[in-house]
Amino acid sequence: MYDNNKILGIIPARGGSKGIPRKNIQIISGKPLIAWSIINAQQSKYIDKIILSSDDNEIISIAKQWKCDVPFVRPKELAEDDTPGIAPVLHAIQQFPDYDYIVLLQPTSPLRAVDDIDGCIEFCMQQNSKICVSVTEPPKNPFLLCTINTSPYIQPFHANGFIPTRQEIPEIFMINGAIYVAQAEWLNSTQSFLTPETIAYFMPYNRSLDIDTELDMKICELLLNEQRING
Repeated sequence: MYDNNKILGIIPARGGSKGIPRKNIQIISGKPLIAWSIINAQQSKYIDKIILSSDDNEIISIAKQWKCDVPFVRPKELAEDDTPGIAPVLHAIQQFPDYDYIVLLQPTSPLRAVDDIDGCIEFCMQQNSKICVSVTEPPKNPFLLCTINTSPYIQPFHANGFIPTRQEIPEIFMINGAIYVAQAEWLNSTQSFLTPETIAYFMPYNRSLDIDTELDMKICELLLNEQRING
């Protein structure tokens, strides 16, 4: 709870991942991937209840082993490849209408720290905001990107063209997918985390990697192993 607001933590994990089969339960640095987010949420000083939203029996079983509450099985129609990401969140909110804020923690962000979670909650509340999402600096600035036409000549990707020096490139951020904090009633109404009212909470890039490929998994494992060695 923060400032008398009850906070529900939601960890969404469907079974049908395509890029990395069974991604959410792959072992990474000695734990199933999903366990890292469960542990994160359990360590938060503000989250009052943590639930898993999943359609998959094996994921549900593993989450329970890590002491995560699984109050329902996600309906199959909310676990398809083309299901909007907001749909299972809204479904979870409907099951728990007594919470003021929700914190969405994607299991594919195992490098986030509990300080990131609590910092994002604090920032959202202190700014009197309805919604806050975590961002980071991208590895490459989009002003440096290009396309190649059939000639094949390089064309600047950005409408403003190439910028001659790095000092002139504007500062750019990207949503890292690690933390979403939102007022439950407001989110139920807008049905989107990304609105003109959304504010940003900054996270360093080394805690922002979102696992999408086998290479991402290997990089995360190296970093998590390093964290474990360094205590």
